[in-house]
Amino acid sequence: MNTQNTPARSTAIALPHDGSHPYDQGDTASVVDRTQTQRVLRNTYALLSMTLLFSAAVAAAGVAFKLPAPGLILTLVGTFGLLFAVHKLQNSGWALPAVFGLTGFMGYTLGPVLAKTLALPGGAQTIVLALAATGATFLALSAYVLSSRRDFSFLGGFLFAGMVVALLAGLGAMFFQMPALGLAATAMVALLSVGLILFETSRIVNGGETNYVLATVGLYVSIFNLFTRLSRLVKRLKIDTYRPTVAST
Repeated sequence: MNTQNTPARSTAIALPHDGSHPYDQGDTASVVDRTQTQRVLRNTYALLSMTLLFSAAVAAAGVAFKLPAPGLILTLVGTFGLLFAVHKLQNSGWALPAVFGLTGFMGYTLGPVLAKTLALPGGAQTIVLALAATGATFLALSAYVLSSRRDFSFLGGFLFAGMVVALLAGLGAMFFQMPALGLAATAMVALLSVGLILFETSRIVNGGETNYVLATVGLYVSIFNLFTRLSRLVKRLKIDTYRPTVAST
């Protein structure tokens, strides 16, 4: 019996492109992650812009109407209480009112500080320099993280511990009347605020922070602390430069 060799026919199997293949699922997840990150970034910067403008308006009103300073205890209780409220209400409809309440209150505490600075020689220049330095620093750090997408999450523990130490040093300088310690604590908070801007922006870019309300508050507090500490440092430098001039005259 003769047998004929039948040529083997290759069968091409068409893989479905409906996301059921593992590679398709990975691509889909990557696209979703990028879309979510872009949405969080967009919402964060939009809300941050509004809160900064609102806080500046409240601070300007405090200067114009010469509102009294709230005092250390009320400042601490109000700030930390409103921060707790924001975290508690982060996923509810009351999150945005809590954010504006926090930033408005912090703007109110800033008003008397700005008024005292403006009363000094060159006070307006001090505020402008601190504001320009803060804005330039924030834009440069944000641009670096957004372009490099570098992960700075490893700084979290160090920054938290540093802020606790700086807070205790600042309180100690206030109660024990130690200007040098207070100046060191001010410089320390300024440097830590730079690190926190890197840390917070990195978390948003790399998907570590998906709640734009908390992202906004984190960046706002860092910008606020950076501005207030830079204004204190510039004011201190101006006072030290102004004293020899007065003595020589």
